[in-house]
Amino acid sequence: MKLFKVAIDGPAGSGKSTIAKEIAKIFNLFYLDSGALYRAFGYYLKKMGFDLNNENDIINALKTFDIKIIKNDYYLFNEKLDFQIRTPEIGKAASIVAKNPNVREKVNQILRNIAKVHSVVIDGRDIGTVVLPDADVKIFLTASIEERAKRRYNELIKKNKKVNFEDVLIEIEKRDKADSTRKIAPLKPAEDAIIVDTTGKNIKEVITEIKNIILKKINLE
Repeated sequence: MKLFKVAIDGPAGSGKSTIAKEIAKIFNLFYLDSGALYRAFGYYLKKMGFDLNNENDIINALKTFDIKIIKNDYYLFNEKLDFQIRTPEIGKAASIVAKNPNVREKVNQILRNIAKVHSVVIDGRDIGTVVLPDADVKIFLTASIEERAKRRYNELIKKNKKVNFEDVLIEIEKRDKADSTRKIAPLKPAEDAIIVDTTGKNIKEVITEIKNIILKKINLE
């Protein structure tokens, strides 16, 4: 049976992870969150006392970085990663290390290796353009920056994080600028991606829209 690949890209807070997880359930796909891998590496660097901006530290850390993905859970060595990589601090770290070509190659290789043996849905910022340019379906999710900040704020509050909305908004603005202006694999829709604006839409509406896009592609094949 032919492997099926779905790429879902978009800026921070656009709902990529939430939507991708549901799409994975509907179509029985292996779900991969590329952002979690960058966050995990940023977390690892800070935990081990490495300098995020030092190339030698980055290279040495990549040699020992060991991440495993088991049933949609991410393990750094034996530590299950969850809330500790979802903080604004680690978000900043992820944005910094994501600019490094060696880090990007490492993450991309992890994702591609899994996509070689599983039908997947992967969310990130360059999945359709760089990681899986041959994806069967490419979606680019977007939403207003205010709505994206509100979503991220609510997500952090639910996890009992002490944050305020303005700080989250500023962080997302900075993340958007960093992601869209970086020299390597900048955030942008693939030429053949379908743009889905989630502003003002609930999760169920967006999932239905993307599900229909995928079903149409499957039926055409």
